[in-house]
Amino acid sequence: MASLDSTGGEEYTERLKRLEQPLWKRVLDVQAPYRWNLRRLFGDREVLEVGCGIGRCLAHLAPHGVGVDHNEHSIAECRRRGLTAFTVDEFAESGYAEPGRFTGMLAAHLVEHMPRAEAVEILSGYLDHLAPDARLVLICPQELGYRSDSTHVEFTDFDALTDVARRLGFTKIEPLSFPFPRFAGKFFKYNEFVLVADRQP
Repeated sequence: MASLDSTGGEEYTERLKRLEQPLWKRVLDVQAPYRWNLRRLFGDREVLEVGCGIGRCLAHLAPHGVGVDHNEHSIAECRRRGLTAFTVDEFAESGYAEPGRFTGMLAAHLVEHMPRAEAVEILSGYLDHLAPDARLVLICPQELGYRSDSTHVEFTDFDALTDVARRLGFTKIEPLSFPFPRFAGKFFKYNEFVLVADRQP
């Protein structure tokens, strides 16, 4: 069984579920601003989320999202929640793995879990499934959020995310700090680097 230093096992899936359970998070609907932001950025695009975990962002994108993740336990949880999600191998064999099918790709809290070159390699494997005018959104935690998870491998700021996007062929770049300005990342655990990237026509 994988340890909590790995994102591939059942323990990691259970950890993600526990993080959603506190009553205050549910009562206050703390995901509301993040849900609004994703829907604003993608609109009605059909989005492939790479590294979807247990489906937090995938639920925000419903009914326009399809998820893929290497953790079979997380995929099972996505399906329990009524979301469309596949393991890496399952996706390759699914009807969704068509050339140019998706007009958006999301990688939220994925890139910081590995060396940057590995993230580029993983995301490159899905480029054929994107339409020519697809939008890419990359999301990573800022300082305090990065330090909160032992499975994080490489701190990934706007410069690093821009490098990832450019290596993937996306050249029109817009960096956003969300939900608060950049300085809040050192004090607010849930402040995020959000990079929106489009292909130039």
